[in-house]
Amino acid sequence: MIPTEIAERILAAVDARFDAQLERTAELVASPSLRAGEEPAQDLVERGLRELGLEIDRWAIDSPELRAHPGFGRATVDYGAMTNVVGTYRPAREVGRSLILNGHIDVVPEGPQEQWSRSPWDAGIRDGWMYGRGAGDMKAGLIANLFAFEAIGAAGLSLTGRVHLQSVVEEECTGNGSLAALLRGYTADAVIISEPEEDALVRANVGVLWFTVRVTGSPTHPREMANGFNAIDAAYEVIAALRGLEADWNARRSEHRYFEDLDHPINFNIGGIRGGDWPSSVPAWCELQVRVATYPGTTADDAWGEIVACVERAARTASPRPFEVGLTPDGFYAEGYVLEPGSDAEGLLEETHRAAFDRELTSFTTPGYLDGRVFVNYGDMPTLVYGPVSENIHGFDERVSIESIRRCTQSMALFLASWCGVEEAERSS
Repeated sequence: MIPTEIAERILAAVDARFDAQLERTAELVASPSLRAGEEPAQDLVERGLRELGLEIDRWAIDSPELRAHPGFGRATVDYGAMTNVVGTYRPAREVGRSLILNGHIDVVPEGPQEQWSRSPWDAGIRDGWMYGRGAGDMKAGLIANLFAFEAIGAAGLSLTGRVHLQSVVEEECTGNGSLAALLRGYTADAVIISEPEEDALVRANVGVLWFTVRVTGSPTHPREMANGFNAIDAAYEVIAALRGLEADWNARRSEHRYFEDLDHPINFNIGGIRGGDWPSSVPAWCELQVRVATYPGTTADDAWGEIVACVERAARTASPRPFEVGLTPDGFYAEGYVLEPGSDAEGLLEETHRAAFDRELTSFTTPGYLDGRVFVNYGDMPTLVYGPVSENIHGFDERVSIESIRRCTQSMALFLASWCGVEEAERSS
């Protein structure tokens, strides 16, 4: 790691600008960057990248290469108007290692606002926490990337390695934003994704598949229900079959490294259900929206084959009679990954974390999706998913720890300086 005197200058630079960092985070939280509505928030990020003097690349993510990629998740919105933003720093003398700082701008829906203690778009600070949809997942981390980079210059230093600061879309539903950035040619010697990960490093995480199941019934009047077929009732048989597959996959956890000690690493979520056309008609159709987790090392195609076989078998053997069913992928088609221990990047993060937090870095396995799979599986880059403590992400009163943001920013700034290398900045006369 860099000498103590330089490290102290960088830590002090983060502290000096921390109030401004929180203000910028709150401004971003106040811009509701729901799916297909991210552009105003991306405007704010682009402004911040320009203020840092970076070379700006902003582009609509759609491309034939993206859609043909095996890691592509089927899009259900118009990608022609959805953009990634990347700010690039190129040193005058490039002798250090390169780095990507990645974060996603999109957030999940807020749900009924009356169940929040205040507006989900009001980034209020109370008792050491910043609240709001996306405050933790992951706008605090996204802005921390910018301020970690800014701290180097504020400390009177210049980096000697190339840096790409990325703000991507689609992390919450397909992962296609980070995949589009990789396909655009953005690679580096290491990646940090500042997701809310409890001041820890993610060692492994699951793959995710999204799909819709459509059950077809036969409509009749309720007085003749026995002559019809209720598609909503049949959908419950599909759910039961999927629960059986979920239990089977969880029973296999001992076969998968880093998942052996988790109680329930594989989760099948029935995230939506709708069906029928009229209260007094036996429903002719029902659709289930499903999210399924998979182990690293299991291909998306293999997992999909098991899911289709499971549902079709349930439909074929249903009592009192079989029914028709169809499955359609409509989002994530992503494989999990393992961050193999022992990389230079991980070793350095252990040092910078110790310097910022005065304790050892820990790692853990998460049953949630992360864009780390893009860089590990398809870019062969050591990818450190590491970020601040948060609570209630995807829930009501989402919040992120202020002190954790500060220390994570310091750790990442120290990592930037140590990984890319620094020299004294030239002073203007």
